[in-house]
Amino acid sequence: MSDQTILFIHALTGLHPGGGTALGVIDLPIQRERHTNWPIIPGSSLKGVLRNAFNRETGKDPDVSPEVLTLFGPPAGSAKDHAGALTLSDARILAFPVRSLSGVFAWVTCPAVLDRLSRDLAIIDGGSVPEIPELDRNNAHCAPASPLVAGDKMILEEFEFSVKDSGCALAEWIASQVTSDEPTKKRLRSHLAVLNDDDFTHFVSTATEVVARIGLDYRLKTARNSALFYEEYLPPETLLYSLVICQGSYRDDYRANGRELLEKLQSILLPYVQIGGGETVGKGICAIRFTNPS
Repeated sequence: MSDQTILFIHALTGLHPGGGTALGVIDLPIQRERHTNWPIIPGSSLKGVLRNAFNRETGKDPDVSPEVLTLFGPPAGSAKDHAGALTLSDARILAFPVRSLSGVFAWVTCPAVLDRLSRDLAIIDGGSVPEIPELDRNNAHCAPASPLVAGDKMILEEFEFSVKDSGCALAEWIASQVTSDEPTKKRLRSHLAVLNDDDFTHFVSTATEVVARIGLDYRLKTARNSALFYEEYLPPETLLYSLVICQGSYRDDYRANGRELLEKLQSILLPYVQIGGGETVGKGICAIRFTNPS
């Protein structure tokens, strides 16, 4: 017997789900879908993050803990013994923070993202996203009286958008699902903007953070040879989601159904995890929330 939910991820600091291959001047780019160029966190990486967080909170040896082995599978070298009960999809982009002339910043999304979210929700019987009509380029939907808007215009980065007030139901839905933090909910209701698919793709492709990192020769206090590199980050406030499906236990000595195992996972995990590179410099701190949309 399986059970399923959705995991929402809210980046609180810059997030580097690494791609591993240098592209142009960026030595360490983030992972992206090949066909959309939208950022993702691979499901395998996310599963490893949750496994480590679960291990840390239980304080048990991960190679012998029945809960860890049942949920996440046995360690390398013993994978033939049985499968883990937990399945995680790649974490997909839901909303991306973009600098705004008014209101500081906007969370932007697009109909293609929302259509895909609705399709993914159907997999887990999670309802659907409030409908948003298609948009032409340089047009945006947002909540009425949003602080992002001056007159009937919205300025994001260097681009001007004509605004239509029709995104209130969507903003309310996303705010209620993504976070339990009340200030974040309040801001989401007023600062979410829906853009044309192409406008959204432009921002997620070009408006990430690129940070210069350097290693010093501590004796000379100068840069070591080849120690300068450029690393790409998803900016703080980025929102992503992953589908979570939990089967019943495949272990003979630890029997539990999918619902029991999923409840165990949610009861143990803290609401914050670290994802991606840069852990020791404060990167990748994320709030997580399991919800069952309807």
